[in-house]
Amino acid sequence: MQNKSIEISASCCLVGVKDPKRRLFDGLIALPEGTSYNSYLVFGNKKLALIDTVNPGFEKKLVRNINAVAKLKNLDYLIMNHAEPDHASAIPYIFLQNGKVKLVTSLMGGEMAKRFYNIPQERIMIVKDQERLDLGGKTLRFIEAPMLHWPETMFTYLEEEKVLFSCDFFGAHMSSAVFDNEAFNLEYHAQRYYGEIMMPFRPMAKRAMEKIADLPIAVIAPSHGPIYKDPPRILEQYKKWVVGETKKKVLLVYLSMWGSSKKMIEAMTKVLTEQKIEFVCYDLTASDIGDIAKDLVDARALVFAAPTVLGELHPVASFAANLVKTLKPPLKHAVFMSSCGWAGGAGKNFKEITAALSLDLVKELEIKGPPTAEDLEAVKSAGLALIGKLSAESEI
Repeated sequence: MQNKSIEISASCCLVGVKDPKRRLFDGLIALPEGTSYNSYLVFGNKKLALIDTVNPGFEKKLVRNINAVAKLKNLDYLIMNHAEPDHASAIPYIFLQNGKVKLVTSLMGGEMAKRFYNIPQERIMIVKDQERLDLGGKTLRFIEAPMLHWPETMFTYLEEEKVLFSCDFFGAHMSSAVFDNEAFNLEYHAQRYYGEIMMPFRPMAKRAMEKIADLPIAVIAPSHGPIYKDPPRILEQYKKWVVGETKKKVLLVYLSMWGSSKKMIEAMTKVLTEQKIEFVCYDLTASDIGDIAKDLVDARALVFAAPTVLGELHPVASFAANLVKTLKPPLKHAVFMSSCGWAGGAGKNFKEITAALSLDLVKELEIKGPPTAEDLEAVKSAGLALIGKLSAESEI
């Protein structure tokens, strides 16, 4: 093929776009390095297929990229692995310019395409799990991957060249590199992405990993971030993450209004340091929640410290506790510490929020006013009790 763009394999090229200036995703996730919307053209001897599109606002650039290596009018199939707008919003734009192209998607994807993008039924081709589409010498196989992270999600596999188009799975929010061997600090960004997007769906992620376990994969081409020419690099990490494998590691999260919670956290970090326990610590007033999500992926214990405000957990700390609940990390143990001026309540609120996680609450400390020497000794005892729990366990 006459390919002026970036080749992924002999019959596939990247035609997506980078968005280095984007700084927020889903109104929640910070993007310190922007992101990319990866879209792929697959050339068969008889048919031409496009796998996924791009975020709103990038439709014209996508079409220019397609026309640089093919002709949009010659496109036969548009594969919609996922209906979320950052993958699918350009579908109507492409359909307006090509009256024959068919949308290929899962059964639920078809319903979403009609509802979200007004695609008529007659232009939708529904495919089932493991069904194949012949492009002429090139074969696309479709693999249902529900709830990764929407119910209609599927993967597409180019059989002859062993390329797995994995949609959001194996993704990373990065715009600085096309391939994994060009990406700086990729493991950090991949773990952060997994924690934010995939960790709440760990059982489904585990099933997806089992489903592709025997699939020969030469290239993993996700919808965001670098393309993996070295698939084991990300596959080995996901094998740990989807089963909830954790480290002997403590995540400390705190918020302090007048210094009391901070002093308790400092006493806790001193104990952990003395006992040579790995830990990471985040001040909620100055931290990126994406980093907290990243460390929730493999931390085994959580130390959470925040004051009581009007009988409940401080609102910012409440947001963080709810985030932990929502992301469903594989945490096992927790210590909660709080201070108040005259009446407590933060501990009760924290336990209510995190009840669904079934955490082993090793110790709950609620003090009035600044911590005394006796209070800080109680923090030390709580830290030693937590370390005892961690030391009694093998790495799971």
